[in-house]
Amino acid sequence: MNINWQSEDMAYINQFYEQKDDPRQQGWKISSSSFVDKIKQMQDFFRLNVTGKVDAETLEVMQQPRCGVPDIGQYVLALPGWGKTKLTYRIMNYTPDMRRADVDDSIKKAFEVWSRVTPLTFIKIHRGRADIMIEFATRVHGRCPRQFDGPLGVLGHAFPPGHYFRGNVHFDEDETWIASLHEQRRSRYYTDVSAEDVMTPVLEKVPKLHSSAVPLPYSTIKFNLFLVAAHEIGHVLGLAHSNDPRALMFPSYKPIDPADSPLSQDDINAIQAIYGPSQDPSNEPVEPTLPTACDPKLNFDAITTFRREVIFLKGRHIWRVYPTSSDVDMESISTLSPLLPSGIQAAYENMNDQILFFKDNKFWMFSRLQMQPGYPQLIDKLGFPANIKKIDAAVFDKDTRKTYFFVGNQYWRYDENTRSMDKDYPRKIRDDFPAIGQKIDAAFQLNGFFYFFHGSKQWEFDLKTKRVIRVMKSNSWLNC
Repeated sequence: MNINWQSEDMAYINQFYEQKDDPRQQGWKISSSSFVDKIKQMQDFFRLNVTGKVDAETLEVMQQPRCGVPDIGQYVLALPGWGKTKLTYRIMNYTPDMRRADVDDSIKKAFEVWSRVTPLTFIKIHRGRADIMIEFATRVHGRCPRQFDGPLGVLGHAFPPGHYFRGNVHFDEDETWIASLHEQRRSRYYTDVSAEDVMTPVLEKVPKLHSSAVPLPYSTIKFNLFLVAAHEIGHVLGLAHSNDPRALMFPSYKPIDPADSPLSQDDINAIQAIYGPSQDPSNEPVEPTLPTACDPKLNFDAITTFRREVIFLKGRHIWRVYPTSSDVDMESISTLSPLLPSGIQAAYENMNDQILFFKDNKFWMFSRLQMQPGYPQLIDKLGFPANIKKIDAAVFDKDTRKTYFFVGNQYWRYDENTRSMDKDYPRKIRDDFPAIGQKIDAAFQLNGFFYFFHGSKQWEFDLKTKRVIRVMKSNSWLNC
């Protein structure tokens, strides 16, 4: 059978799934597998359908921006790590994309990600040879055995303690680097920020992805240096790639909110297997409290429908409820998307199979739980006044195609067809939703009724007659 492999496919597999024998590196091993076998290895690693063919799902993973370190064959099962806990680092040069102070801060925070969970400390030096040398470079660079490929593709690479090139961390200068997931756009002529100068998203271009294993459902044009640096530092400390899409050491770039800790438990277990836990218990990340479904005091952060499901959000966790059956599944919020922050405060599904998630003054829009380009955005894009910093609850009315937004003791009504707020709003909640109360934590619509939640109570509300049908416990949907 003749298979017409594309040269790009072969280059990807040869770069990340085939290694040559190198006696100078510990853990380096020869692979004599066929190209089909290597495709299967790659598909298995990314949790795709293992077909041995470069199908659409596999090709889209190959097109993801990623780390340049191979996914297999590079490390032995356990590395000795560095033989000391105090490591020095030096930034050899700076990208022109960012202020020097922002580069310094991004790199410092990237080291802190690992020092918080290990006994390791990192000290910056300005001269001489450091344990860890950090550099921005392009294409073929110096004596480095790896090269960069221009914009997109490989973002960076690093070498572990067992490698003869150990301690080197390189970032591709052909990428555009930023200090945050958004940029503050300022006027050319004024130093203050006008109403038009809002947070400009840095994510563009959405290919049609279908696999839940792919954590980045779009190409990115600009990359957060902190996130890439934290990943590459993991390599320089001795970690290989993880096949857990939630892990920082997953090969593909994930623009998660830097305010959230980028480490998964998989990352923490791996690094502590080499260096042990932090000597300062206060540095250890606090495991989020697991909410209990039948806790009589349980309340929800947000609730939304998602096709045939109802999703209840609480902290870092969700319950997926299927109203036509008794099934209730509890999962991490990352199963919806690794790009969602914890602590979502409002959410709703509109008539276009899109779900909007709100936290503080930002919102994310997902189609089939894949982020659309240009998100997150500020809520004033929906027509909210600038002084509104948080949405308490949101619910879409399928009959009128209007969305109700609840803020404090008021609510706004948004027309999904015209994409604008209705006139004569906001209005008082108590005027149009009697007996509900002054504040709403979460809401959703099902079978023609609105369900409003506050604290441990919920109200089934008939919007046409404007009356409460019944009052129940909030967790009655969770088989309690």
